[in-house]
Order: sequence, then C-alpha cells, then structure tokens
Amino acid sequence: MGDENFYPGADYGMDSGYNKDYSLGVQDPYQFKASYFGLTTDPRSANQITEVSKKLNTGAKTIEVSGVSPEVLDYIPEQHLTEIYRLKKLVGVDLTFHGPLIEPTGVSRQGWDESQREQAEREMWTALRRAHKIDPKGNIIVTFHSSNGLPDPESRVKTEFIDPVTKEKKTREEIKDFWVVNERDGNFQRLDFSPDYFRSKEKFEKIEDQEKAIKEQITKQNKDAWFRQLQQLSYHANAGYDIVSKVLYGKEYKDEEKSSEVKDFLKYYSDYKEGGKLSEALNKFDDIYKNKVKEKVYALSHGELYLRDAYQDLQTLFNQAYSVAKLNNSEDDMKKLNKYREEMKSKISYLDSKDPQKFLEFAEEIERGTTVLGSTNYPRALKPLKEFAVEKSAKTFANIAYNAYSEFKDTAPIISIENPPAGTGLTRANDLKEVVKRSRDFLVDKLVSEKNLSESEAKRQAEKLIGVTWDVGHINMLRKFGYSEKDIVSETKKVAELVKHVHLSDNFGMQHTELPMGMGNVPVKPMLEAIHKYNDQVKKIIETGGWFQHFKVSPLKESLRAFGSPVYSMQMSPYWNNVADSSGGYFSGYGRMLPETHFSLYGSGFSNLPPELGGQLSGRSRASGAPIE
Repeated sequence: MGDENFYPGADYGMDSGYNKDYSLGVQDPYQFKASYFGLTTDPRSANQITEVSKKLNTGAKTIEVSGVSPEVLDYIPEQHLTEIYRLKKLVGVDLTFHGPLIEPTGVSRQGWDESQREQAEREMWTALRRAHKIDPKGNIIVTFHSSNGLPDPESRVKTEFIDPVTKEKKTREEIKDFWVVNERDGNFQRLDFSPDYFRSKEKFEKIEDQEKAIKEQITKQNKDAWFRQLQQLSYHANAGYDIVSKVLYGKEYKDEEKSSEVKDFLKYYSDYKEGGKLSEALNKFDDIYKNKVKEKVYALSHGELYLRDAYQDLQTLFNQAYSVAKLNNSEDDMKKLNKYREEMKSKISYLDSKDPQKFLEFAEEIERGTTVLGSTNYPRALKPLKEFAVEKSAKTFANIAYNAYSEFKDTAPIISIENPPAGTGLTRANDLKEVVKRSRDFLVDKLVSEKNLSESEAKRQAEKLIGVTWDVGHINMLRKFGYSEKDIVSETKKVAELVKHVHLSDNFGMQHTELPMGMGNVPVKPMLEAIHKYNDQVKKIIETGGWFQHFKVSPLKESLRAFGSPVYSMQMSPYWNNVADSSGGYFSGYGRMLPETHFSLYGSGFSNLPPELGGQLSGRSRASGAPIE
C-alpha cells in the first residue's frame, strides 16, 4: 500500500500522456532526487548573495552563481563572494559558477586580432579568480561558452530527397556555406560551397566528401592568390626593366649616337635625382633637345618607381614564404630562401644608385626571386574559420587553465566549455571535442615545459581541469536545421565522455526559449543515459531564465515533476508528477475532503462561516462563495 497513490493528482495540461507515463518517460535511475538538481541565480543582478539565499530557500542543493554579464560581474563586491562561501559551508550546498559571455577567439565585428584574444583571456582569467573565492577549498566548475558572437563556421542542414533507385524518402546532411579567415589581416569572408566540376562530383552523398571538397576549394583559392601576387611582382619588375632598357638601349639611337647621348642625359638624370628638378644647363639647348632629355629623365624615374614597387612586393612575399618554411620545418625551402637572401643582400643598394644600368641588374634579380618563391610551398593566407577558431579558443582556455593551476594547484577551478545555441560558432559535439583536445594539448605542453611536470601528470591535470558543459536545450536547436531527435542524441553520445556539467532547459528546437524540462521536445532521457555511462554524478543545473521572467516562479517544481522525482528522500511514492498542483493526493494538504483552502478562508472555528451555517461572514453566495451584490 505504501508504494501506491490513493489519488493520482490533477491533470498536467502540458502533457497529454500524463499518468500513462511520466512527463519525460523516465524510470529509475532517472527519477532523480531533488538534491540532484541545481538552480541558477538571476544573471541580471549583481546582488548575488541575495540571489543565492533565494535559491537556498527552495531547498536546492546546488546553486550556480551567475557572472554571465561581464558588466554585472564587475559590480559584485568581493565581500559578497566571501559571504557566499560562508553560506555554502553553513548550509552544505554545492556551488558552480557561470563565467561571463566572452568570445575566446578574439573575433569581433571588425575581424580578428591577437590583441583582442589576449584581452578576452585576461577577462576570463579575472572571472576565474573571482569564482575561486566562492569555493576556495574545492575545484569549482566554471562554465565558459566555446564562442560568443562567432558565426557558424559551416552552415549545415539536413534535407529530404527521394532515392532515385528505391524511390524512398531519405535525408542528407549538406554544407550550404562556410566561412574563411585571412590570418594576416583578420578579415572574414563567407563562401558558398561550390565544387570544382572539372575534378570533382556535382553532388556529395557523404558529409566527409563535402568537407574534403571545401578544403580543396580553400587550397585552390590560396594557391591562386599566391600566384596572382607573384604575377603582380613579376609585372612590376618587368615593367621597370622595359622602361629603363628602352631609355638606355632604345632603337631610336644610331650606334654612333648611343654613347654620347646616353652619357649626356644620365648626367641630367643624376642631377634630377639629387635636386628634384632638371639642370639649368639645359637652357642653352634648343627645345627639341630639351624635350628629349626630359622624356628620358622622366622615363627613368618612372621605371625606378616600378622597380621600387616590385621590391616592396618581393619583401612581403619573401617574408610570408619564409614564415611558412619555418613553421613547416621545410629544409628544402629554407635552403632555397636563405641562398637567395644572401645573394640579394648585395643588390639592394642598386636602387639608390645613380647608374640606371644597376636598375636592370636589380630587376633581373627580382625576377629571379619570383621564380624562387614560386618553387616553395605557398602560404595558407585563407584558413577555414572552424579550424582557426578551434586553435585560438583552445589557446585561451589552455592559458587560463595554466594560470589556475599555477596559482591554486589542487584547488584550481575546472574550466567547463559549454556549447552555445545551435546556429552559432563551435556548438556541435565534434567542435567541442576539438576545442577540448587542443586545449588539453596546449596545457600539457606548458605544464611539461614550464612546470617540469611529467607528461603523465600533465595529462592527468589537463583532463581534470578542462571539460565540457553540455546544454541539452542548446543542441536541441539543431532541429530547426532539419535534424531529428536521433541526431540530437547522437551529438550527445559523441561528447559524453568529456561532460563534467549539464545545463537543463527545454524548447521545441526552434528558439532559445529555456523552458522547464518536459515542456518541449528535448530528448533528455537518452541524453542523460549517454552521459551517465561516463559520469553519473554530473551536476545538472536548471537553466530557465525565460520561464522565470514570464511566470516569476521557480522552475524547480516543474522540473521535479518532469523527472517524476520522489517527494521524500527515501525515494518512494509519492512522486512529484503525481502530486504537483494536486489538491487530492493522499499525501497532499489535508486530503480531498478537508482542503487547505477551506481553513485559510474560514479559519478553524465558525465565526468566518456564512450566516446560513451559523457564522458571521456575510455578503457571499452560499453555493459559490462569490460576493453578493
């Protein structure tokens, strides 16, 4: 009898299957006790100590202190952080912290810049240090988003099509467009996915083939851009050479005239370079001769400018090629480039010579440089934004994890990287896996080289200090791009091993609505099953800011009802899905025959009863209790 409910409670209007199954369809071991859930504080308030107290009043055993807004975070007094820690010890709750929403890659609307990434790193490190104050004896979990404002590097959708052979309806994952970044200037550009029809297929059934084609497209653009720059370099060098050569060895001279004519106007050219104007000695000659000299002098000056442009281009391209050769440890390229650099050193002064003959030798040397650069590996000016963003964000997370270990050692906060809403940057499982892997690799290298840790200990610390916060509502928003419930669960399985923290919010896959669980279509049961294979103690934080904003009530009751959580700690009936909002549950109120409302309205005596029943309360209908006019 103790395992049954005499009365199942009122209907839950948001769930048509109520009382046939739990709202989320969960059974043991997913009928979590209330202590398994945590609540967030209001991110709009800097008075977090009051916010924590309010959440403690609900009975929650885990509180996530919010520092989501960088501006609001700055307003939180240091003393409040210390007092929150005192509350934690007094009440015996667990605390986590949501760090500020900052773009860790250093990307802004103006593009990317390393100084912006460094600034983001400093802000995140400051937040991490402050978070440590609310749990200085433990490893507090601090959540940061993998991106904040970064566009989705690859716009992927699932589309339906009819199989031409079987005539069955199937789905195909497609990449519609992708972003690339020019690492040298930090500018972005969006490219449509356009295969090279000379060398590849028009349609790609597998996403792996599409990714390969994208890499080929970027490679081709980089290669084409490099050779266009070399072509421009060659054009300037040849244009300068042609002009100078024509002046010195033009066909208009007869052989006997060449020596004296050239010698004369070279003297005037030397004077022109020295003072910026033609010598007054020309005034004694007739206009025909003066115009001829002017034409030659100005032509030489024009040719010199072309050669100077060519030299500037050569410097830029040589530096790029040299950097790539060093980065790739290419011995052959380094040998070619160093040899050319030594030979070019003695020719650089030719540009400042007053002898135009040196210009021709200089032009020939630049043209040779074009050939040398064309034989080396070309620089990758354009990179896929996803690859670039993973690298830059991983550097940021690794650096703040290193700082945390250096300052706090065994009590260093755990950096938990959260997937932002689907449709933004680095939100899918494989993206987070790559960010975590690269972050851990960076951290291991720094711990080994700078802290002299063994590689095994460095890896242990990296795995401890860097993980994933999996937001089940954020990943569910893939549905608006055509993905199914099965796809959402599959995403969770890919990242489950790395999950240290879970954010619970529901939606219908279209908007970032943050409903209590059970009110949308997030398949949380199989998602938690996947995560619990690796970590069944993972903290689950209820994130329902939108719900609270509209209804002004804690989402805890709705969440407990959705999971069918037991009302009492002995984990037996009644369950919250049976008795929430119920007036007739056996363990609810005073029972169906003696409702609490009766006593709150009329008291325990007769004085508040209507006159018809011997009381003194008048002016109300005996049948309904409504006021009588």
